[in-house]
Amino acid sequence: MTERSGAVTGAAAKRVGPLWMVLFTLAWLAVWTVQLTPIQLLLPLQLDTHSTGGDWISGVVWAGIVLSVGGLVGIIAGPVSGRWSDRTRSRWGRRRPWAIGGSVLAAAGLVLTGLARGPIAVGGAWIVVSVGVSVAMAALTAMIADQLTTQRGSASAAASSAQAVGIVVGVGAVVLLGLGIWPAYLLLAAIIAVIGIGTALLLPDAPAHELALPAPRSAGRRASWRDRDFLWLLVSRLVVNIGNAFGTSLLLFFLLYGVRVPSVEAQDDLLLLIVIYTVFVVIASIVAGMLSDRASANPLRRRRTLTAVSAVVQALSGVVILISPSLVMTSVAAAIMGAGYGAYMAVSLAFATDLLTDPDDHARDLGLVNVSAQLGQLLGPLLGAGLVALVGGFWLLFGAAAVLSVVGAAMTYAVRTTSPASPARVPAPH
Repeated sequence: MTERSGAVTGAAAKRVGPLWMVLFTLAWLAVWTVQLTPIQLLLPLQLDTHSTGGDWISGVVWAGIVLSVGGLVGIIAGPVSGRWSDRTRSRWGRRRPWAIGGSVLAAAGLVLTGLARGPIAVGGAWIVVSVGVSVAMAALTAMIADQLTTQRGSASAAASSAQAVGIVVGVGAVVLLGLGIWPAYLLLAAIIAVIGIGTALLLPDAPAHELALPAPRSAGRRASWRDRDFLWLLVSRLVVNIGNAFGTSLLLFFLLYGVRVPSVEAQDDLLLLIVIYTVFVVIASIVAGMLSDRASANPLRRRRTLTAVSAVVQALSGVVILISPSLVMTSVAAAIMGAGYGAYMAVSLAFATDLLTDPDDHARDLGLVNVSAQLGQLLGPLLGAGLVALVGGFWLLFGAAAVLSVVGAAMTYAVRTTSPASPARVPAPH
């Protein structure tokens, strides 16, 4: 059997204190705020052709293209920068320089996006933001595998819950402060520059003299991305995240042209839906993450079951909107989707760390885990816009969201939790 670097045998577990968790959560909060606020609010406002007298479907399509194409380079940047991070040996550590560099690049990209005019310019500037965010994400995610064993579910829950809170922080600040597009982007740039760099400096990261050089590749060391179980988890995360993006990325357009909410009320209603979604994401991610960390005879099986059940819960949200596409039922669906997605992202990330096969490639391999989620969130708007344009409405979009979530849940069970060489894989420090 391929040795799992994340597996726990009998050695002493590595734990961190509350301060580490607070700083780690703040870092993810900044990252998610600057990535998701433009996706949910600012980019649709910049690209809404109906506001300038054009066809509203054209605006939906342009938003899908920009979010997908503009973030494609960022998706590549995650595992590539993660690979370089794994090989970095500096006096500042191997994760810290990349977390700082990603934060600076994201801040610069946000300024450029705020200045951009037209879909092509906006998409080009958004590439810079996506690359910076992906670099920072790769460095932060690797810290879970580097520094934790028994608290991986809790740390993954912190990252997942920060995703939902980040949307509320960003969209709430823009809406409640009445910020225009340019001031909003400046605020986001300041958030990632200050919090991103500050937390990177404060989080521990071993300097060069404390780090061993990467071990040479041998036949006994197999890359995680060549492991069938790790690959099945990556693909299932991609599918579930596309389903989630179908249900969330075009919400502003759904409120305007599906529920027929007046334009003056749409932003306030969007904020309400995001708050509902956030509350349930935070609660579900914390509860599911802690449950997955509990001692078990087969912790991988526990994580697999929780991951699959969470995806099925997310699927129910699409069914609710199909039954009654109203503002009230959309609020109910937001709560259900938040519960399912929050639990899914927390547990599936911890599940992925347990499936890693090589401690010298943590950042690269977990960069691929992030890519599976990011790619889903980027393909979702593009494919979803196509579904909306195909039928001239939103029913097919939410139906597909439910179907994909169920398919992703089923694919999770292709991940094995035992092997012929061992009756159960158990978590162990590398």
